[in-house]
Order: sequence, then C-alpha cells, then structure tokens
Amino acid sequence: MSVDDPEYPSPNIRDCRRLQGPNRYGPAPGAVVTVAVVDDEARRAVDHWPYAARRLTQALGWENIEFVARHSIGDATCYLSAPIDGLMTATAVAEMAWVESEAYVDQREVPDAAPALRAQYAEERARHPHVRELEAGALTRGVAFSIDDEAVSVGSGRGVITWAHGEAPASASVAWDSVSDIPLIMVTGSNGKTTTTRLIAAMWRAAGATTGWSCSDGVFVESDVEKHTLGLGDYTGPGGTRLVMRDADVQVGVLETARGGMLRRGLGTTNATVAVITNISADHFGEYGVHTLEDLADVKAVMIRALRPEARLVLNADDATLVALGERLATVHTVPIVWFSMNADTELVADGIDAHGDGAVLHDGHLMVCREGVWGDAGRVSEMPVTADGAARHNVENALAAALTASCSGVSLSAVHVALRRFGAALHDNAGRLERYAFGGITVFVDYAHNPEGIRALCATAAAVPATRRGLVLGNAGDRDDDQLRALARAAWSVAPFERVIVKEMVSLLRGRPAGELPALLVDELRRVGAPTNCVSISASEFEAVHELLAWAQVGDVLVVPTHAERGRVTGYLEQLRTIGWRAGDSLPDSSFTA
Repeated sequence: MSVDDPEYPSPNIRDCRRLQGPNRYGPAPGAVVTVAVVDDEARRAVDHWPYAARRLTQALGWENIEFVARHSIGDATCYLSAPIDGLMTATAVAEMAWVESEAYVDQREVPDAAPALRAQYAEERARHPHVRELEAGALTRGVAFSIDDEAVSVGSGRGVITWAHGEAPASASVAWDSVSDIPLIMVTGSNGKTTTTRLIAAMWRAAGATTGWSCSDGVFVESDVEKHTLGLGDYTGPGGTRLVMRDADVQVGVLETARGGMLRRGLGTTNATVAVITNISADHFGEYGVHTLEDLADVKAVMIRALRPEARLVLNADDATLVALGERLATVHTVPIVWFSMNADTELVADGIDAHGDGAVLHDGHLMVCREGVWGDAGRVSEMPVTADGAARHNVENALAAALTASCSGVSLSAVHVALRRFGAALHDNAGRLERYAFGGITVFVDYAHNPEGIRALCATAAAVPATRRGLVLGNAGDRDDDQLRALARAAWSVAPFERVIVKEMVSLLRGRPAGELPALLVDELRRVGAPTNCVSISASEFEAVHELLAWAQVGDVLVVPTHAERGRVTGYLEQLRTIGWRAGDSLPDSSFTA
C-alpha cells in the first residue's frame, strides 16, 4: 500500500479493529467496524450490513456467527463474531460487508469479495495452527485462553503454558493436567482504578502470595521479598492482562481494566474470579459510541463476560449509575452482585449479603466486611495511611471496594487489615495517586485526577488540611469535549476558592486541539464561576506550571497538583527540594531539572 492509498475501502469507514476476547458486543472474539452515519442512506446501509456480513461468512464456512449493528450519534458500529484463527479476515469481512451495503443502498454492483476473503483466511489459518482446538480445549476444561499477535496460551500464572504462533501443538498433545488458573481480579471504574488495584495486590501480598498486577503505570510481580517489572507505561488493556497471566511466578493476578482497552481490543482473559466497578462519572464521551453515563456503565460491565460461573461482581451502592446497572444486569445475567457503601444502612448491601453472603460498609469510622454471612472489622479508617487520616473520602471508598473484592477472591480479613494499616505509609506506595509532600513549610498533593469527580475529590481532601492559602495547577488532555473540560474547572472551584490557579498547556496531550484552546477554555470557565482575574494564569507546560506555583508559595500554603504529562519530572523536583532543605519563599533551583 502506498502512502496515497486509502486505509479503508470506503471513505465512510472511520475505524476497524479486531476484538481478541469478550467485548461490548458479545462473549466471543470478532471484529467491529465504525462507520459515519450522516443521512438516511447511511442508516439503511447499517441496517443491511448484517445481511451482507452473513453472506460473506457463509462463503467462508463460518458457523454460529453473531452479528450486531448498533446506531449511535453520528456513527454506527457493526460487529461480527469470528473464529479465533480468523480475526484479521474478520476485519476484512466487516469492511467489505459495509462496501456491499453501501452498494445495495445505491443500487449498484461491486465485485464479489468472497474469493479474496477465502484466500486470506487460508493464509491466516496457516499462520495460527491449532489455536481453535486449543481454545475449545481450554473452554471444555474451564481454564483461561488468551491470544495476541505473538503467542497463544492456556491457563494462567503458575498453571500457564504459552506457545509462539506457529509452534502451538494439537490439543491432544497438551499436558492438560498441568494447566490451571490462578485467581484473577479485574478492576474498572471512572476513578480509583489504580489505587484499588494496588490495594488488592497489597492485600494478597499480605496473605503471602506472589502477586502480579497491571495498571496505568506498568506491570509488576511482587512478593514480600522481591519485586520485578514486566513493563512500564499504560498497561490497562488486554496486553497488561496477558503479561500477568503468562508469568509463571504469579500466584494471583490483579488487573486494572480500562474502558479504552475493552473497546479497542476486548478483554484479555476468559476466566476471572472477581470483578469490581468502583464508580461511574462523565469522561471520554463521544468515543466509540459512548455518549451517556449508562453507555459508560455498560462498557465497564463487559467484565462480566469474563467471569467464572461462581464469581462475584462488586459494585458501589452509593453510585446511582451503578445501582441502575445492577438492576439491568439482574434481568439478563445470573452473575452474583455484591455491594459496598459508605453508609452502614444501605439496603442494597444488606440485599447482597442476604443473597450471596458478601458486602462491605463504613460503620462508626471502621471498615466492616461481611464474608459468607460473617461480619469482621478491617480496621479504623483514620489509621489507614491511604485515607490521609480519613480526610480522603474517595480513598475510604476505594479501600471499601478493595477490601470486599479481595475478600471475595479469597484473602483473609486479617491480611486485609494488615495491608490497610501499611499501604500508603511510604510515599510511593501509591505513586501518582494522592501523594502528599510536606516540606519547606508547605503541603503539596500530587494526583492523577483527570475528570470532574476526580478533581473534586482531590480538592476536597486538600481542603481538609489547614492552610494559609491554596494554590492549584489545572489542565487535562484535549480528547475531552468542551462540556467535560468546563465541568473540570467548575468541580475544582466548587470545593473551595483558590488564591492562585495556574492552567497548564500540555503539548503532548493536545490530541487534535490547537495549542492554546484548552487552557483558554478552562480560564474562561474559572472566571465565569467567580475566580478573580488576577488569580488565574496560563503556563506553557505542566512542569513550568508547578515551578511557578512553588515560586508563589509561602509558608503555610497547600498546593494541589494533578499531573498527567510530566509526573516523573514533577515528583523528582519535589524530592530534590525536600532533599536540599528548600523552604517556601526561598529561590528555587533551576527549572531545567529533569528526572
């Protein structure tokens, strides 16, 4: 293909991708094509797409294929399930079915794509021998199956076997008696995913298990005596899941599972023990057909497609969107739902305990966990470092989610208690999430807060700390729409006024917006809600914004610093200031510092 060739066979195709595991459209792998829908003709083409796709899959000899054509705002998604050894061919089927559907509406002829698709599928099957029968063998035996572009595996952790593509044996040759699964815990939500993931991993380590976990910072394997890194960066998609599952040292896997990975590639496992959804709030609207909180909740709920029959789904009873989700799921799924709440009298928690024996609440300052009908005390919240003496209410909620989820996956209450008493005592236990620096007469809160609810929780925690003045760095990535960005500014200002707000530009996260547009929008909203003109300014980068705020600071100030683009540089600079004994009001070291 030359650089001038179009990526897709129709200009109305926006995206086409493989889904390598359970996904939003069904439990089976497949392919999904997103198409622009701007008129009635395009809507008719979407409605015809399943018929065109069925004709092509029948020509390939594929049986029991599911088809979904779903309209959205300005576009539509068309999905077909497919054999695991034909996912690339499935993307071609999805695209060519759209071409045929457009031709059907326009009443014109197009060449039959079936012969070329048959040839493509034959080549693809030759590159991936035996994967279909390995998938069937794993399903029959109730163990996990996973596949990516490099390898295929059955089982997980200490019970895994992995082969490179082209080397996978026939199912009859596999030593299935040695294949098994470790407990796998999936964590998602709009806020608190990484903290909850790290807490659950810490609870399992306190129970003595070598624990692997994937999160937005990387993939790690850790026991009480050693820790090693499998990858650094955002591993909240199926790639992180597979790295954990394919490490033979791992006894328990804890998997942060973000919306983006589920939508782009599906889930990375088929055999999870517990799944938890921490909360739902407005974020990433307009992407992949997600336009409402209900849409977002339904995407998060994709995790239930990977749960074992006896598994638990843990939900937040204080989140109205998740309460509604639980009601919808109860009518179409049999997965047991259990609940946690900051209110000890929440009826949903009691209902979950009556039905399934499990639940968790905050009661009289203590985190109480019910497992198999028996209540236990996981500790006083004010003694849990991650809660900042109880001031960080959002981390109290995360601790509830983690304690119930870990308990449902097999962790004893004593191990939960130990982990909650220890986690967060060291500054970088929860790197990038509510890290509290106290030095030089000031307090600095560093956090990843990236949406209105997250920034509101961060500012509320900081507001609970006495301060002479308060300063804030504010910004976000450019892929949020204008309404979400304005809501971010309103959320920050709604908790308590700041004497200084520095809005940051992040060139690496413009994501299609022109430089300067996003900071100008945030400044406009801040002024609209009452921020004085002389307290708000714009800085050219995240680090420069933090440096400017530190230069402004005086003894007694509290600074709130959400970091998204240069966290390592920011925290490294703060560590440097603490090490050299810098005090607020002193001149600052050279801002050219790099971590």
